[in-house]
Amino acid sequence: MSMDLSDFTIVKEGEAEILMHAKNEVFYNKSQVNNRDISIAVLRTFIAKQKEEREAKLSKRRKAVTKVPEKDASEHVPEEAPNGSAGNGGVSNGDCEMQEKAHDEEDEACAVSEEVVKATEGKGPVVVKAPKVLEALSASGLRALRYAREVEGIGQVVALDNDKVSVEACRRNIKFNGSVACKKVESHLADARVYMLTHPNEFDVVDLDPYGSPSVFLDSAVQSVVDGGLLMCTATDMAVLCGGNGEVCYSKYGSYPLRGKYCHEMALRILLASIESHANRYKRYIVPVLSVQMNFYIRVFVRVYSSASAMKNTPLKLSYVYQCTGCDSFHLQPIGRTMSKSNNNLRYLPGYGPVVPQECSDCGKKFNMGGPIWSAPIHDQEWVASILAGVKSMKDRYPAYDRISAILTTISEELPDVPLFLSLHNLCATLKCTSPSAVMFRSAVINAGYRISGTHVNPLGLKSDAPMDVIWDIMRCWVKNHPVKAQPPEQPGSVILSKEPVLQANFARAVASLSKAQAKKIARFLPNPERHWGPKLRAGRQITSKHISLLGADVVNNLLNQEDGEQHDTKNNLNHEDGEQHDAKNNLLNQEDGEQHDDKSNLLNQEDGEQHDAKRQKTEENHEPAS
Repeated sequence: MSMDLSDFTIVKEGEAEILMHAKNEVFYNKSQVNNRDISIAVLRTFIAKQKEEREAKLSKRRKAVTKVPEKDASEHVPEEAPNGSAGNGGVSNGDCEMQEKAHDEEDEACAVSEEVVKATEGKGPVVVKAPKVLEALSASGLRALRYAREVEGIGQVVALDNDKVSVEACRRNIKFNGSVACKKVESHLADARVYMLTHPNEFDVVDLDPYGSPSVFLDSAVQSVVDGGLLMCTATDMAVLCGGNGEVCYSKYGSYPLRGKYCHEMALRILLASIESHANRYKRYIVPVLSVQMNFYIRVFVRVYSSASAMKNTPLKLSYVYQCTGCDSFHLQPIGRTMSKSNNNLRYLPGYGPVVPQECSDCGKKFNMGGPIWSAPIHDQEWVASILAGVKSMKDRYPAYDRISAILTTISEELPDVPLFLSLHNLCATLKCTSPSAVMFRSAVINAGYRISGTHVNPLGLKSDAPMDVIWDIMRCWVKNHPVKAQPPEQPGSVILSKEPVLQANFARAVASLSKAQAKKIARFLPNPERHWGPKLRAGRQITSKHISLLGADVVNNLLNQEDGEQHDTKNNLNHEDGEQHDAKNNLLNQEDGEQHDDKSNLLNQEDGEQHDAKRQKTEENHEPAS
């Protein structure tokens, strides 16, 4: 390539290499390597799953081809009903619906049979088109390049950006990565929202990884994904999603957050509820396969399907959350419910409520209400197992293998049907007591007949299907053996401890108190690989001393010193120019002063001479003798 590489730094990640300009013209975040690695792992699993689904669907259609001719031969004209109602065959409305559905299936079978016959007769096996991927916000194009070079079976990758400098950088990086990248990756200067709206149902995979909130892209993204396609979405505005600005969160995502210990998982569920809301507007719905919170962001992977009937189940997957202001107990209020009818059909109804009284039954305080959130499972455990197995089998191809394998291991052990979680330290802080070990608390819950697990969001978090009154009974039994100091009677902890436990907790160690990963001493929560591991500056921003927490003191000081040196040299040049101007001015002034001085001297001398001549003449007149 004919370019000067002295102004660029080559960054290698996985099998891709990009050229980064020294002036931070295009955004690149080193800490997002975890994000890119786990996205590649999910994409590989998706391609394998999609292939299996297509083969199964094709096999089903081939079977339908053989059944259709047999059915055609056995068809006959129906006899007239005895009561003369030949229009509907004497069946009820429900039977009519069943017949219409059957006819639709027959029509579909006939349509696909022609497709299968055309595809199989004389043409060999059916060629399935490779998955098409859209990276809506590409920046340097590193993610798109890694997809193209590392994921087998992937087709075209379209990288979009509405910044000219970013598109130029992306195209430069595509050429820099050779023929494979040039063949598969294409970069366009376009607004991602407009592009996705003008390309509906076109992409098998859509990747949204914005600098901030993805809310403005969700509506167009759910329309551009094919039926059964994969939507990958990142949100980095954690201050908004975790309750720092509740009103802003509601305006962006349509949900109100609560500031509990589970706020990061609630952020995941708020994002999923928002995506579902956008999908429902187009008779679509989502099925989450993996939802991850790590570092400073959240990342969800959902499949998008089209079905007007299945969309009706959405209210069953959403709930409001009531959180006590005193003891932080939380309760979920489902939005909808179903009721079975006599003909085995479901009737959709609003949820029963309220699930809590005006005051908390444990401590007597009021409740805050948040939501709605996604209360259905946020992971598909079969997918998680497949992704984890794929990562372990290709560990050398993942730069962040240790981190993503640890997160996936923890996720694989989570209870999938338990929204949010408890914090053992938070429970003890409410009661002002010493904390039992996690193994003892887990054992007490298991011995009481309930399930419990950890969570990937928080090392101290515990998911359990035990109700809050059982949890507080376990803690009351613990405090009886480990007394606490007397507290004011109005304190939430004092109110809770004033009640006798109904359940007698058993803290004997249970077999399942340790997960398999804990028993094998597999690392599940790893420290950051280096200091100041977090989001970097947006492209084009100037570095100042306030960015020490992001980039580190050494980096900031070096850059500031470099800038100061450049400014100092510029200032010296300016001083030199000022000196030259000063000398020229002095010379000019001196020259002008000299000329003025000579003129003045000549003038004065001339005047003095004239005055001297006049005075001399007058003197001579006074001394002239009388005649």
